[in-house]
Amino acid sequence: MAFVKFEETNKRQEDRITVTGNSSFGFPTKFYNDNKIGDYKYVTLFFDEENSDVGFYFHSDESEKHKFSILKSKQGFGGSIVASSFFKSKNLDSKNYRGRYEWRKEKMPEIAEIFVIKLKIREDSNMA
Repeated sequence: MAFVKFEETNKRQEDRITVTGNSSFGFPTKFYNDNKIGDYKYVTLFFDEENSDVGFYFHSDESEKHKFSILKSKQGFGGSIVASSFFKSKNLDSKNYRGRYEWRKEKMPEIAEIFVIKLKIREDSNMA
């Protein structure tokens, strides 16, 4: 037999993007690894206010002025960005949107592919 030790305990096997109550977007291990997020340094966000869609463009372009640095987990648990300025400027309280979000890919002219989530107000939020 060819047993291989299982060493992925405590790793989130989420293929979703998360919104935290402290104004961050999280990229759990499975999403992070499957989409090779470790190959990039930054994320540029896009927002479609009418549809409550947030777009994520992962890149390593130092010259992009409006980017967020990807914080990579030292324990190998994926990555995240602190997006306080995004939530504040859009008047969104991240606590009302926290949770896990299914994503889809969309092509943006002149950009390439972006990952998109649709923000939803939590049923237990103050706004619901």
